[in-house]
Amino acid sequence: MPSIAMTGSDSITINNRVFSSLATGTCLELTYPNDIASVKTGKDGNSIYGLNETGKQCEVKIHVIRGSQDDKFLNNLLTQQNANFAGFPLMIGQFIKKIGDGQANITSDTYIMSGGVFTKIPEARTNVEGEAEQSIAVYTLKFSNAPRVLT
Repeated sequence: MPSIAMTGSDSITINNRVFSSLATGTCLELTYPNDIASVKTGKDGNSIYGLNETGKQCEVKIHVIRGSQDDKFLNNLLTQQNANFAGFPLMIGQFIKKIGDGQANITSDTYIMSGGVFTKIPEARTNVEGEAEQSIAVYTLKFSNAPRVLT
């Protein structure tokens, strides 16, 4: 029997706020930019393995409608971080991807994020040909830990 994956109704939450003003296309990207382990092989095939704790870090790019309530919420947090970095409370979040199997069973593919900060300021542009991307704000965040849980 083939495996089926029906996805939809994904959700993103940052600091307990559920986002609803997500942009078109790819509205969230969650990546792990660092390896979780390293391997060095030397003479006679002797190998050394090392755990890389930075492999637990995740980068999140969230695309929201520019000027929306979600944009204002994130911009307010960014302003707080820039005003008092040492006093900024680290962000928490969840990304939940719902996966159906075609038989009414649903698995939640959940990333539980903690220790978050903004790493970039959203960029802007204008386009006289009506490009939709000019109406999207992209926020880049990094979380120190983001384990994946399937339930």
